Amino acid sequence: MAKYLFEANYVGDGIKGLMREGGSKRRDALVGALKSVDGTLECFYYAFGKTDVLGVFDVPGPADAAALSLLINSTGSVNVRLKPLMTPEDLDEAAKKTPSYRAPGQ
Repeated sequence: MAKYLFEANYVGDGIKGLMREGGSKRRDALVGALKSVDGTLECFYYAFGKTDVLGVFDVPGPADAAALSLLINSTGSVNVRLKPLMTPEDLDEAAKKTPSYRAPGQ
């Protein structure tokens, strides 16, 4: 499973829907969306300021995360941003790799 941090902001009618339905129904809607791609919700929090809602979920892979992001953002009611999360062990594995790269202009 791949773990993602999500941050989202409600936009336009999304704000009205949140006010009408309440926070727990919107969380339940995300749980349903995640189930449709065999994912699970780890945590979900509302905030105020720059970000309206944030949390962590697990999905089988990046294509599932991208599909959710595309679907949710396509509604025009929510602007969601995803960040893949890595464990310290994932970073250990990355540090062992020796990719090849040429910087621009070199």
